Amino acid sequence: MRRRPASQVVRGRRAGVSGGDLVRLGLFGLRTRPTRVVLSALGIAIGIAAMVSVVGIGSSSQAQLQGVLDRLGTNLLAVSPGKSLSGETIPLPASAVGQVGRVPGVLESAGTGVVRGAHVYRNDKIPELQTRGLDVRAGFDDVPGILGGGFLSGSWLHRSGTNSTPSEKSLGSPSEVVLGSHAASALGVERVTGVERVWIGGSWWTVVGILEPLTLAKDLDSSVFVPVEAAASRLGFDGVPTQVYARADPAHLDAVRAVLPRAANPGAEAGATVSRPSDALEAQQASEASFTGLLLGLGLVALLVGGIGVANTMVITVLERRAEIGVRRALGARRRHIRDQFLIESLLLALLGGACGVALGSAVTVVFSAIEGWPPTVPIWVVAGGVGSTVAIGGLSGIYPACRAASVPPTSALAAA
Repeated sequence: MRRRPASQVVRGRRAGVSGGDLVRLGLFGLRTRPTRVVLSALGIAIGIAAMVSVVGIGSSSQAQLQGVLDRLGTNLLAVSPGKSLSGETIPLPASAVGQVGRVPGVLESAGTGVVRGAHVYRNDKIPELQTRGLDVRAGFDDVPGILGGGFLSGSWLHRSGTNSTPSEKSLGSPSEVVLGSHAASALGVERVTGVERVWIGGSWWTVVGILEPLTLAKDLDSSVFVPVEAAASRLGFDGVPTQVYARADPAHLDAVRAVLPRAANPGAEAGATVSRPSDALEAQQASEASFTGLLLGLGLVALLVGGIGVANTMVITVLERRAEIGVRRALGARRRHIRDQFLIESLLLALLGGACGVALGSAVTVVFSAIEGWPPTVPIWVVAGGVGSTVAIGGLSGIYPACRAASVPPTSALAAA
């Protein structure tokens, strides 16, 4: 068998450098300048961490809100007094809660009525003007139950007199009262033991319950609830509800919502005003999403700054290693070999910063979510997008330094001699 000359073998074989060799050369170049590499990678990491943490915290907040909506439901409707053509408020009738409950498609109803002129105090020594912004409301039926609220302590109101003996009634036993979460804090009542009392309308009332914060009715957190009968007999309550809540069949929510204004107040031309409390939460979620977009833009700016830092680092690296590049060129390395080596270095530098940024941003999301009690959520597209964007930034930032390194002539090796 005839052998081919060695020169022909060399000319016939494609000269090149394997991908593994390029990666090793790139890692070697980064290890020789650790301080500069760390500072450059830090710029990328800050940008990526800002992006990941902003999106992660926003997603965690949305997951928490969605969980609340899923638990409380979006089928709650709130009925309030309507307004006439002249802008005057038309009060609801005293029978509004029962009328709403009889509407086909309504599963349950409850309501509250503001007891005007009544204020609550911790004891009878407090000046009348120090009301702390708390109001007294009569509770029609199971208000916390229809609002999906729980109790920090105690339970809801019993009907007036149902849990009292005749002897207790004759002795003027204090009536029951339930405190909203903010009202309890303002009055200094932490839990129910059966002896806590508050002063309302010139007499003592026994605290039987403390509500948790009501997500779907924040205005009730500063309220103190009393039985309708006791409010009428002891505080002069007129028996008119100021807010009625209804749980509707989700399949007929729109139909029920259309009927409620006339059903709640059939005697008024304008009827009543019907709203869905969950709409406010969804609007809040939309506003948070807009704010997240703004912060995400700031993260992109930080990422761009980090990319400029990578380009600057690589340009300086090329200037410092001209002699090394010249030696390699003199030993037979081609331009594309030099270009690929420096491009790989840029990509590795950006990838290092991106990986650190994703880890840091995820850690910030987890810690912040744990503090707020939210489910930590880092979308997979954010992780992939963070790493992908760093690779893109690294590639763009390394093109010019890599091309500049490839243009170094072999004679540059003489400068080191």
